[in-house]
Amino acid sequence: MRLYATVAAGSFRRHSTYRIATAAGVFTNTVFGFVLAFTFNALWSERPGLGGYDKPEALTYVWIGQALLATCGLMGGGGFADELIERIKNGDIAIDLYRPADLQLWWLATDLGRAAFELLGRGIVPMAVGALAFDLALPGGRAWLWPAFLLSVALGVVVGFGIWFLVSLSAFWLMDGAGVVQIAWLCGMFFSGMLLPLTVFPGVLGEVARMLPWASMLQVPADVFLGKYTGWGLLKAYGFQAGWALVLLTAGRGLQLVARRRVVVQGG
Repeated sequence: MRLYATVAAGSFRRHSTYRIATAAGVFTNTVFGFVLAFTFNALWSERPGLGGYDKPEALTYVWIGQALLATCGLMGGGGFADELIERIKNGDIAIDLYRPADLQLWWLATDLGRAAFELLGRGIVPMAVGALAFDLALPGGRAWLWPAFLLSVALGVVVGFGIWFLVSLSAFWLMDGAGVVQIAWLCGMFFSGMLLPLTVFPGVLGEVARMLPWASMLQVPADVFLGKYTGWGLLKAYGFQAGWALVLLTAGRGLQLVARRRVVVQGG
């Protein structure tokens, strides 16, 4: 495990060197945060209590979304998906599969290091700006919500990795993962609750959306932060995220084994 801890630390340092890109990301997240915040402000003024949130909670949801946009890879695989797809296309993946390090764990460690930096580098500033500009529903005296939120975010990052790892490995059979990446990107935007909280979605659509893995990447962490889950409810929320993480990682492991056999057969 020391190897993968070193990989995660290296990934953190690697992303920390992109200072201009980080500053641009902070600026972009903050601007879009204001656009969404004013939109939500108008919507919740007309429909108080929409989706089970009061206005401060709805505005808090907006800024949590901006903080987790890059952290959980809501709009992409944090860069690792594009890199992995490219290695599959040019054949370098064969070298990776023959290395003593496990392919899935290697990329998971890489993504965890990236996510840790994104949360610190691109998450804190937009959230702080939002708290200064708007009346947000912050934990206040409920200090336990902060570690509870961070654990939920960590699980959301693993779920996000599981999705994008599967998307990346699809390039073994499709040769060009652009179409699958686009579909995953759209699903991430819509079904994570990035555009609107999933609790606002009506009827069957809302029930299905809240059962899909993308809900683990924003909707669940946001509700944990807002104190919507307590006691057994919080454990069930963690169980939902952990369950999807296990399913996706297991599926990725299976697909990795199939891909490895294909490489071995072609190499032989």
